[in-house]
Amino acid sequence: MRRPYHATTAAFAAAAAAAALVAAPAASAAPSECAPPAPDLTEHCGELAGARYRVLVPDDWNGTLLLYSHGHYPAEFFGGFPAPHVLGNQELSEEMLTDHGYAVAGSLFQDDGLGFTVPTAVADQSRLLDWFETNVGEPDRTITYGQSMGSVTAIKHAEVEPDRIDGVLTVGGVVDWVGQFDAILDMNAATRALLTDGTDAHGNPIELVGADDPEASRDALVAALTQAQETPEGRARIALIASLNTVTGWYWMNEPRPRTLEEQARGQAQWLIGAYTLGLGPKAREGLEEKLGGNPNSTDLDGLRARLARSGAAPAVTAAYARAGLDLRADLAALEAVEPIEADPQARAAMVAHRPEGTTPSPVLTLHTTGDGGAPPSAERSFAHRVRQVGHPERFRSLYVERGAHLSVSLGEELVALRTLERRLDTGRWPVRSPRVLNRAADALGPDYRATFEVVTLQTFDHAPAFTRFVPPPAPRPSW
Repeated sequence: MRRPYHATTAAFAAAAAAAALVAAPAASAAPSECAPPAPDLTEHCGELAGARYRVLVPDDWNGTLLLYSHGHYPAEFFGGFPAPHVLGNQELSEEMLTDHGYAVAGSLFQDDGLGFTVPTAVADQSRLLDWFETNVGEPDRTITYGQSMGSVTAIKHAEVEPDRIDGVLTVGGVVDWVGQFDAILDMNAATRALLTDGTDAHGNPIELVGADDPEASRDALVAALTQAQETPEGRARIALIASLNTVTGWYWMNEPRPRTLEEQARGQAQWLIGAYTLGLGPKAREGLEEKLGGNPNSTDLDGLRARLARSGAAPAVTAAYARAGLDLRADLAALEAVEPIEADPQARAAMVAHRPEGTTPSPVLTLHTTGDGGAPPSAERSFAHRVRQVGHPERFRSLYVERGAHLSVSLGEELVALRTLERRLDTGRWPVRSPRVLNRAADALGPDYRATFEVVTLQTFDHAPAFTRFVPPPAPRPSW
């Protein structure tokens, strides 16, 4: 492996996933500049139907193409700077993968990869696959590889073009992006109800959908969450809000799992602020509604006692409320009394049209950290149930890494997951691999493969392999 370097680009730690139907024919490529290629590697760059792409092919290509779909990049986070166009879970991943003989390719998607690229993602990748087959060669095997929001792109592509895709690998994915965005709206509504008086800094109503001033509504929610984490009462309510989407408090990759109620709530507050209010709150919904022609999501705050129990967070929430001297039943009743937000039927249908249905004949392997609060691993349990519903449970498996933060898997864990999927493709059976065996395989790759990127600090750290057995709680708002 070539000399590792520190990653300097970020993959957004949001909890969303997206996909698009193939709709447009292949277009001719427009040239663009590539970076100087590494030794023994050919890089192709260009543009297809308005979407830039990158392709890396090693001289010793093993015949497998990894078609990579990046996560969600909110335009407001980048301030005019270009979105990173990496071809793996972290910047070092593309180097690691090509060193092992894989060709990697990925579209940046429309709008320079910023905002909700939902309506075009699969079509962009399909055109890139056309280009690859014509200009590089027909792969022996094509694996779609999705990260965070790109996970649904990867799975949906395998459903739309089953004859072209052999397998699917995802890291930190959401999969049911419809249900995930419903749950996010629930959390925004609960934040408004429990932590604010319902108005922004200008005295206007905090609007969660179709907002006239989405920035002011967003800022009011952020201010409320920031202030709430400083008091026992606020932290108890943060714990309740977070339970609506099984959001953990393990925000920092290099710190142990939170041990106290205060540590847990402060971590949950960071997820609620960064991922679900700044990243996917009222301002971000403005772009989603524009893409889909209206608000696609609804709230459902009925039956919260049962939902809290299913989340696995009931003991911590109950303890936090007792410590703060608050009445949990009163707050649950207050949330259940909140006027519901209804989805626009046409926008809802447009969102559902881009949702994976669990029907791909390709095997799907997901890789997720247990502490991910930005894209909760309950998504995997929800999708596993969906795959069983359509009658093909043998096509889906999940691997878990005991670590906090979003997308924080090491190079070794990433490669071991890929090899696990390949074994399934080679033999028709999932290998029986315990966490101990998986960790031994990752450790045998050497110290360079311990590199793990943290999206919050934008730094790379060394982490020992940490595969583990894990059963996540059920997703709170599955839409299937």
